[in-house]
Amino acid sequence: MSHGPGPRGPQQKAADFRGTWRRLLGELRPERARIALVIALTTIAVVLTVVAPKILAHAMNILFEGIIGTVLSNAGLPAGLSGDALAQALNVGGMSEYADMVGAYNVVVGQGIDTHALLVVLGQVLAVYLLSALFMWVQGYILAGVVQRTGRRMRAEVEAKLGRVPLSYLDSGSRGDILSRVTNDVDNITQTLQQTLSQALNSIISVVGVLAMMVTISVQLSLVTVAMVPVAVIITVLIARRAQPHFTQQWDATGKVTGVVEEAFTGHETVVLFGSEEEFARLFDEENTRLYEGSYKAQWISGTIQPAMRLVSNLSFVIVAVIGGVRVTSGTMTLGDVQAFIQYTQQFTQPITQLASMANLLQSGAASAERLFGIMDAPEEEQADAPAHLAERVAGRVVFDHVRFSYSPDTELITDLSLTVEPGQTVAIVGPTGAGKTTLVNLLLRFYDPQAGRITLDGVDTRELSRDRLREQIGMVLQDTWLFEGTIRDNIAFGAAGASEEQVLAAARAANVDHIVQALPKGYDTVIDDSGSGVSAGEKQLITIARAFLADRQILVLDEATSSVDTRTELLVQKAMVGLRQGRTSFVIAHRLSTIRDADIILVMEHGDIVEQGGHDELIAARGAYYRLYQSQFSGPAGQDEPAVVADPLLKALGRTERHYS
Repeated sequence: MSHGPGPRGPQQKAADFRGTWRRLLGELRPERARIALVIALTTIAVVLTVVAPKILAHAMNILFEGIIGTVLSNAGLPAGLSGDALAQALNVGGMSEYADMVGAYNVVVGQGIDTHALLVVLGQVLAVYLLSALFMWVQGYILAGVVQRTGRRMRAEVEAKLGRVPLSYLDSGSRGDILSRVTNDVDNITQTLQQTLSQALNSIISVVGVLAMMVTISVQLSLVTVAMVPVAVIITVLIARRAQPHFTQQWDATGKVTGVVEEAFTGHETVVLFGSEEEFARLFDEENTRLYEGSYKAQWISGTIQPAMRLVSNLSFVIVAVIGGVRVTSGTMTLGDVQAFIQYTQQFTQPITQLASMANLLQSGAASAERLFGIMDAPEEEQADAPAHLAERVAGRVVFDHVRFSYSPDTELITDLSLTVEPGQTVAIVGPTGAGKTTLVNLLLRFYDPQAGRITLDGVDTRELSRDRLREQIGMVLQDTWLFEGTIRDNIAFGAAGASEEQVLAAARAANVDHIVQALPKGYDTVIDDSGSGVSAGEKQLITIARAFLADRQILVLDEATSSVDTRTELLVQKAMVGLRQGRTSFVIAHRLSTIRDADIILVMEHGDIVEQGGHDELIAARGAYYRLYQSQFSGPAGQDEPAVVADPLLKALGRTERHYS
């Protein structure tokens, strides 16, 4: 659906960070129960981690008490002294500085380190950390499933959405950019959710738990630590605001690069043939440079958050260490409590640093989510409020009643088109490029709806029919063939679910492709890719014609359906199509006028309107627009002799002649 070299997608809107994330988190609603379990497991794991330093403080105090008891014993104090008696003895002995310090401990002179008590405390700490790790492992396992299921749902939603958007939306953008949104952007969203949800939960609960534990140790030191939080928040917000536009540019440029690459490789032969490699290289370099600049600036700017947070954290650490040391010497805090508080300070600033460092992930995810929601919010094809009903198999009477249509308000294409096609008639549509031939078919198929007038099928306005019900009645063979990756058998049976092997073979024979397929090593089990690799352009077109035979629709649309087959094969296909069109209403868009002489009605279109209609002989006799088109195809260049008529048995069987120039 792209137009020319390079993507031309819709312009990127300014990012709505909060609104986008609010909507993205809303995509997690189906996983509420599992998310609640994740929160519970995370809370337990964090509480255990937070309690561990407090338990470890007892180990530090046991070590300190043992060391001080040994030192005082070596200083000559009698063994067994403790408590107030020890403090009095220290004051009398001129060691009052020790008296203040040991008042906060259970020091016994001469008693060394209590190894058993120390091992018990260390065992408790080890058990706490192991349990915390176990709960975090289970939480991570559940969260991975939550995120990946959410990504699967989002991909399914956007794929279903693309099936509901009008053709005009797809025509206005680049296929590569849309593919990038469905693949790259969804992958980036899932990675962002995976990396941020667990970390965010862990960090928030850690901050609350650690703050509570710090307050139980020292309110004064807690206030010093908390005072650093606003500084961290201000730094994070300032940096994040500067990085956000560059993340938007990064993911927009990713889509553009994908679009250029997709177009260059899809049309590789054409690009090489016309020597356009340099043009595509220039386009790629231009968009790749945009991607580099956006990515570089986004990562560099957001990357400064981490060192800035470390600076704040280290500053807080220094202040706590100085104040804590003073309080230990004054006996108002134990060394174990200071050690635990310093550890809590690191645990308090670390989650804040992690939350700040997630800013780049959050912004990148928001940019991708906004691009994905751009598709999700695209206008959909209007559905009939009260869908009308058709017979299981329609008769095929089609009426265009004063239809007016334009792709853009500034340029009118079809101004007043009226046409009645009776059941079983073959209508050929001819005219110069841009005359509106394909537009007429697009209106019939409701890829677009007319701005005025109406189109009816068996007397029912097509706008009162669901698009699926309408299109069930119409078979198509396009000039641009489309095959999917699969066997030739599956490609022929596309659109005819449950078709038997005999029906597939019959359709292939009718389209004159059976002998070609049988000549392949694996026959109908030959696998071709979505570009039809392994078969020629003409063979691809024959496969799509066989697909139309098998679908057996009452209305046929043939858009220059034999343009890629050789003359002799074309004659055989045309002969088969005469049988296919029997009893069916057919619309044939033709550029080679020799293929539509037997049409019941030939419509000549110019500038969106029908300027002539009638049979071949009638229009030739009128010497109007059709006559001029016919002459332009079958008359030689100026000064050349009149073409001679050469008989051909197959042409003769179809009642035609072929002109050759000497």
